[in-house]
Amino acid sequence: MSTVYLILENGSVFKGCSFGAKGEAVGEVVFTTGMTGHIESLTDPNNYGQIVTHTFPLLGNYGVIPDDFESNCNSAIGCIVKHQCQEPSNFRSEGTLDAFLKSRNIIGICGIDTRKLTKIIRENGTMNAMITDTIPENFDMNLYITIDRLKLHKLSNAVDAVSTKEKYTINDGGKYRIALLDLGVKNSLKKALIQHDCAVTVYPFDTPPQEILAENPNGIVISGGPGDPADCKDIQDNIKMMTGVPILGIGLGHQLLAAANRFKTTKMRHGHRGSNQPSKDLMSGKVHIVKQNHSYTVEFEKTDRAEQWFKNVNDGSCDGIIYNDMPAMSVQFHPNDYVIGEFVGKICGTHPRAYRPK
Repeated sequence: MSTVYLILENGSVFKGCSFGAKGEAVGEVVFTTGMTGHIESLTDPNNYGQIVTHTFPLLGNYGVIPDDFESNCNSAIGCIVKHQCQEPSNFRSEGTLDAFLKSRNIIGICGIDTRKLTKIIRENGTMNAMITDTIPENFDMNLYITIDRLKLHKLSNAVDAVSTKEKYTINDGGKYRIALLDLGVKNSLKKALIQHDCAVTVYPFDTPPQEILAENPNGIVISGGPGDPADCKDIQDNIKMMTGVPILGIGLGHQLLAAANRFKTTKMRHGHRGSNQPSKDLMSGKVHIVKQNHSYTVEFEKTDRAEQWFKNVNDGSCDGIIYNDMPAMSVQFHPNDYVIGEFVGKICGTHPRAYRPK
């Protein structure tokens, strides 16, 4: 394997070995703590434009399983790992991680100290980085130029890049008609809704709310997605017009629903990524271990209009909100069976806090 370099905008340089696609990747470097789920992470639209560091030291040992892909759209642009397995063992596997990265044009780097890298991100916060196979002779001068370039890099039009371009329906015979606004929807969310007997119509992110409401859906789901919620003002305005129908916001959808209701969203130091995040249901007192993948959070302040539903046990950040003056609820994490069931309860009017117009 050839030599490649990871350059961070704080000037740190890691030397490693190339695998996956060749070339150069520039994006925000983040880390995920999941011990499994690397294929789900690399195909998650939430990771659009990001270079993902895997804290678990071995990747690819159970291969690539297409049934577990979260999407076929653009996602991560870089993959960082300590060791990558070249001979996976799994009866469901259909290929190696190396071949998968090449097929998705994801640039990989292995053989670096991922614990050291993760500590840098934890202490300094997420930052931009570059994976490159070219280090010019005048390294110090070009490193200075590269750092300036990295500091100026900004992700733009992220939701547009991952959202569907055409409306489509799945499980048309389902009992509950759900309008799913695609900000970067994951396949696992669509599967979860189908399991709860939902007929799901998926809409592009910029669909006018009048078009969605004209179909008389039983409920509206606003999916997760990539990028800064502050860059999605038009979507916030559209959400304000979709009152009266039960709404479930997820991830970015949770943030935009909150922003539409005058809550502030801020960028976290290093975000939450992984399948092992503890989140406490403040209504029942139970702690759920959930999947999260986000850089931004809602600064929740209790009002008569809303109650905090979930709280992250590790840092106390807001993981969920239930609204009292509209039939809406939201979670920061990938919704488990319990959350989908509560949303269906909103539709049926059997939710313990079912909305009752005054």
